[in-house]
Amino acid sequence: MRGDTADEREAPAAARGPSPARPPLAVRLCNWVGEVVLAVPTLRRLEAAGYELRLLGKGWAPALLEGAHWPVVVRAHGLLAATRQLAELRRGLAERTAAGRRPAALLLTKSFSSALEARLGGWDAVGYARDGRSFLLAQSYALPRFAHASHAYWHLASRFLGSDAPYPTAVTLTPSAAQAARAAALLESHGLAARPYLVLCPFSGADDREARKVWPGFAALGRRLAERGVAALVCPGPGEDARAEALLPGATRLGGLDLGAYGALMARAQAVVANDTGPGHLAAGVGARLVAVYGPRSVAAWRPLGARVTLLHSPGWASVDEVLAAALG
Repeated sequence: MRGDTADEREAPAAARGPSPARPPLAVRLCNWVGEVVLAVPTLRRLEAAGYELRLLGKGWAPALLEGAHWPVVVRAHGLLAATRQLAELRRGLAERTAAGRRPAALLLTKSFSSALEARLGGWDAVGYARDGRSFLLAQSYALPRFAHASHAYWHLASRFLGSDAPYPTAVTLTPSAAQAARAAALLESHGLAARPYLVLCPFSGADDREARKVWPGFAALGRRLAERGVAALVCPGPGEDARAEALLPGATRLGGLDLGAYGALMARAQAVVANDTGPGHLAAGVGARLVAVYGPRSVAAWRPLGARVTLLHSPGWASVDEVLAAALG
């Protein structure tokens, strides 16, 4: 058994001789919204290299990537179910795979379990040498340090493809036409179709159990916006409605949105104010003007990427005046 070190004795999968036109490539997506958004340029690069992508991810992933038209399979829960799912997907692609080879799976995840599922499902998995999983991978690579977390996905694709290229300066994510239409209808029904509004994202991910990444100024910001007659919109996720009502009672609340429609609402907003959380990356991805409020628990390497992103990252948190000026300026 090899230790958890890089094993690069094999040539990159994309350089191992002839393969069918547009060979299939399974890609295991990461488990957080922000990570998947930051991986979009990598997915586009793999597609441009000639691969027909089959993505596996969380239940929200199909809606998030609907506008890109990539097939997304919602990953089954549990090792046995996930292994069976991968084996079934492999069998369905057997005719598209070069004779004598197992299909390739690129793991953007770094966990042992994702490598084990791919191996048991009959895939030649490629990924970073982490979590003691190198012996399960057909190709494993050392994970260097990067200035931004998104570069790790891009670097893995570079090793897989056998060629380097600069990471794009921004992420481009476009909601589908149906999602854009749903967002427009919601704005019309709430009297916001012809009125400027701000989208406020006062929540953080499930891993932030003590809400240490939540900017403490959202309630005050909501009051200041109301005083100015500026419309505020908040889109609570599952279990967030009560907190949204208590924190921003004057805001228009639109719950139950899929991520694509949420992104379409953000794209039409005057600005978006978000914590260090997935919706902030979504806002940057759809091209919204984003004020990203990062505090002492946030890491700059996970900042949203985009030409219209204003990052307010302070050990003592930005003031309400600073955020208000950035959002309305």
